[in-house]
Amino acid sequence: MPVPDELSQTEARRPQSSGRPRSGDAQHITLAPRLASAILTSALLCYLGITALNIAGTSLAALPKAISLLCLAAIFVLQLRHSRPGAEQAPIAHKSASLAAQTLLTYLPFLVYDSHWGAMAGFLSGSLLLLLPPRLAWPLHGAVGLSMLAPPAIEGRPAIDSLYLLQSTLLTGLVVYGLSRLSALVQQMHDTKNEMARMAVTKERLRISRNLHDLLGYSLSAITLKTELIHRLVLTHPERAKAEVEDVLGLARQSLADVRRVSRGLRDMSLRTELVSVTALLKDTDMKVTARVQLDELSPEVNAVMAAVLREAITNLLRHSRASHCSIEAVQRDGRVRLAVANDGVDPAHRDSSQHGGAGLENLRMRLHSVTGRLVVEHGQDGTFQLMAEAPVSAPCGRRGTTEEADLWEPEGTSSLPQSGPAA
Repeated sequence: MPVPDELSQTEARRPQSSGRPRSGDAQHITLAPRLASAILTSALLCYLGITALNIAGTSLAALPKAISLLCLAAIFVLQLRHSRPGAEQAPIAHKSASLAAQTLLTYLPFLVYDSHWGAMAGFLSGSLLLLLPPRLAWPLHGAVGLSMLAPPAIEGRPAIDSLYLLQSTLLTGLVVYGLSRLSALVQQMHDTKNEMARMAVTKERLRISRNLHDLLGYSLSAITLKTELIHRLVLTHPERAKAEVEDVLGLARQSLADVRRVSRGLRDMSLRTELVSVTALLKDTDMKVTARVQLDELSPEVNAVMAAVLREAITNLLRHSRASHCSIEAVQRDGRVRLAVANDGVDPAHRDSSQHGGAGLENLRMRLHSVTGRLVVEHGQDGTFQLMAEAPVSAPCGRRGTTEEADLWEPEGTSSLPQSGPAA
């Protein structure tokens, strides 16, 4: 079917977007956790390298120097384990064992390497901050720093060397802790961004699904009804059948326009326009229709939601009943708009057992919830069905309303209806 010129031009002017991040953005998102991890690893290696160079410059034999490299490698492995995201959630036994091993690797080498081993105390201090609760970690962090006053004093060095090693240990612990937490936060933000992207895709799929149901359900049901009518009239009343064919073509064109509307949402739907459309459709089926309309200006959001409610109500009528009478009421009072649709001819035992049963009414409840409205349905045992929707004339700005928060009014002489009814 050819696309109308105005719709073609609109589609041509619409910016094209695949919904995926640009290649540069995707590369940046992928590299961010790796870059943070690389910075942490590089900083640890630099500290280890300084210690190795300090020991290499001493007069120690080759064997102690080689052993120092093995100890540095073991500390590096332990520190990477302690700095990984989620390490603080490991079992207490595992954390205690690894911290005990790092403590031994930190203090025992002082017997051989003296103050040249001092930087490794900063690694232990950082691990304590990473793995233990703050109320315990910070005092131990300070205790490790104070313990570094002893090695230079034992060696007979000036007090300034002890103070330097104290300050260096505390600073190294903070650097290790900060870089490790930064790496974990970057990874957490990366995971959160991916999860938000997945949620956005799911939300968009649900939106398109709701719009397809609400927009096309009515048109397709009307086309089915008209086609059945044409089948009955084609031999006995060919002229009327021809007129009905033209109506079907109009409905098909409307369905095509509705499909294109899915991407834009329902904001351009009008309750007044839908009232005229559904009333004409029902009258064409020889159904008795009574309508009461008292509407002023509605906000675009509420107007679109109420139009969708009316469409779904008529779709239910066409799909689930053999109605001979339908009443439609759309009135506005005290800052609220009320839409009520009632019809007969419903099988009291009817329940939609399809896989998607109830999707239509659930969609409407979600739409009304977004404008602080409510949906109430009643399925009578005498074959009657009533759907009623209420909402403020203007949707509240800046928040989503709830049915409990809404100041709902009841028309005189009516009562709240039970939340049950035929599934759409």
